[in-house]
Amino acid sequence: MKIVSAIKRVPESIRIHLSHRFQDVDFVFCHGMHEAQHYLAEADVFITYGEDLDEAKIQVAKKLKWIMVLSAGMDRMPFDEIKKRGILVTNVRGIHAKPMAEYAISMLLQVSRKAKTLIKQEQKREWSRRAVMNEISERTIVLLGTGAIAQETARLAGAFGMTTIGLSKSGVPKDHFDQVYPISDIHLILPKADFVVAVLPSTKETRGMLTHAHFSAMPDHAVFLNMGRGDLVPAEVIMDAVTTDQIAHAVLDVFEEEPLPEAHPFWGEENVTVTPHISGISPHYVPRGFEIFEENLDVFLNGDGELRNIIDLERGY
Repeated sequence: MKIVSAIKRVPESIRIHLSHRFQDVDFVFCHGMHEAQHYLAEADVFITYGEDLDEAKIQVAKKLKWIMVLSAGMDRMPFDEIKKRGILVTNVRGIHAKPMAEYAISMLLQVSRKAKTLIKQEQKREWSRRAVMNEISERTIVLLGTGAIAQETARLAGAFGMTTIGLSKSGVPKDHFDQVYPISDIHLILPKADFVVAVLPSTKETRGMLTHAHFSAMPDHAVFLNMGRGDLVPAEVIMDAVTTDQIAHAVLDVFEEEPLPEAHPFWGEENVTVTPHISGISPHYVPRGFEIFEENLDVFLNGDGELRNIIDLERGY
């Protein structure tokens, strides 16, 4: 069996460990897709970030049985071609939980404690105590999505004594949430929110889901944070909500177009915080991803146990 990885800079310790544990497997660790595509025709298993795959590459990979995606986002995968071939797809859903939850709480704290204002004052050497500080403690956070990332965010929010409300397709109760409701109740829940944090994937149901009406339903002091997918809400809807004081601030880590163009109005808006799709970045990302891969490879080879994070090819997640 040949396993080809397109993941750049896989630590040597991981390469050695896998090669020693699975001695009957031929591992080929490549520095990106440009190098890996030369081995696709021979690959039984392919490890990738997903966005570097297309129909042509799947067609070349005649022996491919399993694609391990070292990402949670699947919206760029050529699922039609993958379905035709009956190829197994798994991902690393869940490994983003800790860094993204920390990102969310850090951003809510920065907005509440006026970090942008204080940094500007420091740069100007201006001693001023006029910035109006707020607390996140004892306030209400509404999370759009109740998966692993949202649950970890809710857990950390609970440490601040926040009320945690989740919205999901099913409305099924989940750990660390005080309340969970179906997404169909969103207009009833948004007026309660001091903070709205979106952690939704990109699907046909979520693309363009949030509209002007949703931001109108939020309190005017609310902070909106999106670290899920940029196509959840059109940029002009967010910009309008901020500039007409429907909400107080927007923190955006994901966008409809990435990289965000230099001329985009988000860059110059005081009440918008832009970060370059970095909420999930962590030095532990690749090791955690390969831990899931190793666990699944053991099941794949021996047929004993259950594979983690199998992707429903119809739904795309």
